[in-house]
Amino acid sequence: MLSRIKTITTNQFCLIIAIFYVCVFNIPLFGIVKQGIEKQADVNYLFIASMPLFLVFALSTIFSLFSVKYLLKPFFITVTLISSSVFFAALQYGVVFDYGMIENTMQTNKGEALTYLNFSSVLNFFVTGILPALLIYKVNIAYKPLFKELLHKVLFMVSMLIGIGVIGFFFYQNYVAFGRNNDEMKGYIVPTYAIGSMIKYVKINYFQEPLVYKQQGLDAKNVTIDSNNKPNLVVLVVGETARAMNYEYYGYNKPTNTHTKPFNMIAFQDTVSCGTATAVSLPCMFSSMSRENYDSRKARAQDTAIDVLDHAGINLNWLDNDSGCKGVCNRVTHLNIDLNSDPQLCNGHYCYDQVLLNQLDKVLETPVTSDTLIVLHIIGSHGPTYYLRYPEEHRKFVPDCQRSDIQNCNHEQLMNTYDNTILYSDYIMAQVIERLKQRQASANTAMLYLSDHGESLGESGMYLHGAPYAFAPQEQISIPMLAWISADFANENKLDTDCLRNYANKGGFSHDNLFSSLLGLMNVETEVYHPEADIFASCRMR
Repeated sequence: MLSRIKTITTNQFCLIIAIFYVCVFNIPLFGIVKQGIEKQADVNYLFIASMPLFLVFALSTIFSLFSVKYLLKPFFITVTLISSSVFFAALQYGVVFDYGMIENTMQTNKGEALTYLNFSSVLNFFVTGILPALLIYKVNIAYKPLFKELLHKVLFMVSMLIGIGVIGFFFYQNYVAFGRNNDEMKGYIVPTYAIGSMIKYVKINYFQEPLVYKQQGLDAKNVTIDSNNKPNLVVLVVGETARAMNYEYYGYNKPTNTHTKPFNMIAFQDTVSCGTATAVSLPCMFSSMSRENYDSRKARAQDTAIDVLDHAGINLNWLDNDSGCKGVCNRVTHLNIDLNSDPQLCNGHYCYDQVLLNQLDKVLETPVTSDTLIVLHIIGSHGPTYYLRYPEEHRKFVPDCQRSDIQNCNHEQLMNTYDNTILYSDYIMAQVIERLKQRQASANTAMLYLSDHGESLGESGMYLHGAPYAFAPQEQISIPMLAWISADFANENKLDTDCLRNYANKGGFSHDNLFSSLLGLMNVETEVYHPEADIFASCRMR
């Protein structure tokens, strides 16, 4: 098309190149879209049809920022050649050029690189890379005087943004639900994802001085009295996407805590999360930083509560059925559940949380001889496919929403589905407590549970989570925090459970409490422990 047009404007160029990228380089992306469509019970074909148009508008807007004289041709030639290689790798090998892949590519030696050279790759690079680059080089771009060029550019970008806004107005919830359920889709958007990963790699490795790793709590020591000659055994259950307002313990009008009710749980009222997504909340809650001063880069370069417990000699084990521990457990014994490990509980894509109970049983087969903390990171209520989080026998609230495009379910169905996930997580907690009760003859046992963040279920037109914290609704930051403490654990560790129950009812808790509360619960003394943040400190008898 470009070769047949003698002269075009920068706006015309941006639109043409955006259409080319959408129709050619983003073919793998639409393959992922097709897979997502096949997983849905009902399909809104107008929404699907809007995707290519949305992408054209978005890329045209981005490309317009770089359509500047003397920059335009070198920039788009370079990006097109890179995109050609990214496109072929995605189409042929399903490769996503994230940060890790860029890192691997930069470290690939010549011999390894040559193995990727074959007729198909060379032909692809010539057809989708070299030829378009030559056309870009040869096309005549007509630049207007500076002010007029700028005015036309602004009008073009505004028109593209209006197009995006119109599509968003009609299909916003469709995009949110579909994108959340097909999160891998973003990795196939060419060229933005690969270019973004490259920029990140360059920034971290060439422009950002690595932080010196900071160990903390090296003075930590376990001061457990051990008067009854039994070690402390604590299980910390870290929930996923559980919001407090759907817990019976917090006044919800449905029996979502049937399984743990017999255990006289302590429910900490008015507890909020550090973030609205696991990637932020999980490392934040285990860090010594508060939410206000949390810095993810610093968090990655310093010890967590788990590390401080390790310094004190606490026996540690992290069992994960979610998305990994985000670096929190890297320096202690940990296990990420193999999604093919149990044919009855796993299908290769996810596992029911009962698989963690099996792993917990294996860990507890070895007698507990020293103070021990076991962390279970459950998949809990991870959406939008809530119906895939609980087995059929735990499908108690019906009719439920047996689909991923949750915005197309009615309110009753959606709430029933989500409530089933809460009830199933409650079952998992009850089973953990049962296992701890069985070991009371040889250990002082306790369990603590809290979620990483909450979830929006259509309130104010919002679904799922991940909203900026400053604007996040209560549904996304209000979380449950529960405790079960055996009589022996309370006696041995001088905890007044009646006092604790009254204290929990006062509310005003957050993820900021976890760091010092874990240290306090495990009787660890260290300079990084802050008793004012320990939820157990005020009810500890001296």
